[in-house]
Amino acid sequence: MLLTISARSATPDTLLTELYDVLANQHLYDDQKNSQINEYRDQMDAASSPSERFLIYDALYSQYQSFKYDSAFRYATELIRLGYLLDDDSRIGYGKVKLGFILLSSGMFKETFDTLNTVSGKVLKDSVQREYYSLMARAYYDVSDYDKDNYYSDRYRKFGNAYVDSAMMVSEENSYTYQYLKGLKNLRNRRFDMAQNDLTKLLSDKSVELSLHEYAIVSSTLSYIYLNKQDTLNAVHLLAQASIADIKAATKETAAMLSLSEILFRLGELEDADNLIKKAVADAEFYGAKQRKMQVGAVLPVITAAKLADVESQRRLLIFYASGITILVITVLIFSLIISKQYKKLKSADDIIQKTNADLRRTVNKLQEANKIKDEYIGYYFNINSEYLNKIEKLKKDVDRKLMSKKYDEIKYVINNIHLKTEREKLYYNFDRVFLKLFPDFVEKFNQLFDDESKIQLESNELLNTELRIFALIRLGITDSDKIAGILGYSVNTIYSYKNRVKSKSHIPNEQFEAEIMSFKAE
Repeated sequence: MLLTISARSATPDTLLTELYDVLANQHLYDDQKNSQINEYRDQMDAASSPSERFLIYDALYSQYQSFKYDSAFRYATELIRLGYLLDDDSRIGYGKVKLGFILLSSGMFKETFDTLNTVSGKVLKDSVQREYYSLMARAYYDVSDYDKDNYYSDRYRKFGNAYVDSAMMVSEENSYTYQYLKGLKNLRNRRFDMAQNDLTKLLSDKSVELSLHEYAIVSSTLSYIYLNKQDTLNAVHLLAQASIADIKAATKETAAMLSLSEILFRLGELEDADNLIKKAVADAEFYGAKQRKMQVGAVLPVITAAKLADVESQRRLLIFYASGITILVITVLIFSLIISKQYKKLKSADDIIQKTNADLRRTVNKLQEANKIKDEYIGYYFNINSEYLNKIEKLKKDVDRKLMSKKYDEIKYVINNIHLKTEREKLYYNFDRVFLKLFPDFVEKFNQLFDDESKIQLESNELLNTELRIFALIRLGITDSDKIAGILGYSVNTIYSYKNRVKSKSHIPNEQFEAEIMSFKAE
């Protein structure tokens, strides 16, 4: 599905169509990136001196810095190590600036400042000074955005302004760095018209040759200004351009695709939003930065849920019309038969209708309750699955690295770090929390089925215990003891034993006990 709003007709080059075409060929751009990386890796074997290795590590870092976080982190630390080995303050500072960039990209603000505050600008070359001052400015601006506090945010913004000024002082006026920082400073100080003019000029200035990555940064920044001015069409245009440039540059550390999917979601273009947020998720997972994964992880369930809700709404509408027609036909037939019958049977027919209506009301109530439970546990399911997929991915990466490094003994250490008991307790806690959100008075109602001496007393750190959890699953419709045993990690005999022991203490007959549990209503 492609964009159908007026933004599409307002972009004659059909940027979103081009974006999908570029996405289809993404593997080609990634292959080019990996090919360049492999070339530099091949050169490592021939590097005999620390100085030569420093240059190769720097080249590898440049390839990885917006492509894969953990690899970029590794080579940044290697640059610092070689700097100390060579006793070269300039190279040490250079390595710390590179490390600061990826720490900031991953949202590790404290570590970023801890690293950059140990760098002295005096020992850096002009080009590295520009990068250092620009990075410090970005760090303070990002912290200002993160805090969202009138007092501290304004202070951090002023620090960012000061570092922008320092970076501009060591930059040529017709350079990308100077022009972009000028626009960024105006933007951060809410001088939107001036910022728009600066960044638009930078995109159109033929004397400044922008890389794909730089082009994406400028376009994405400019889109924020248009959004602030409620000009959604130009914002979509610029974010599509930025996303195309990011894909062609094999950039995985990017926010353009995420921002574009959010705008399309707000415009009601759920199919496009869903396609692009999945791409943003894949990029965030590949790059590996925690901050970006958290950002896309927060948006993905919203868009996915909206798409599911849209499909569900259409399905319900069809069911509604079909049910209405069916009920109408049945009603007509019933009344036709009733009219043809003797009057003496009218009372009997009326009783049947009343009973049917009562059954329908009970069915509707059950369906509403089931929908409420379903909606609550869909979110629970996505969160739990996302968390465990991340853990499985981390485990796989750890084992792969150990296998590649032939550190077989350490694999057992990695496996032993999987605490199944802790994970199961966490699973129980999340289940208890979601269940009690649906049935907040479950424990109170459950205890009403027992005499005072037999009521269940929970520990201060417990939401539910094993007995309560068994009957909570039964209340959700899981009545098969084999399934309950599998979920709670007990044997079937243990489940039977728990159930019988609880029922024997109740003042409700055993055969009616579970029916009483099923009568508890969700809120």
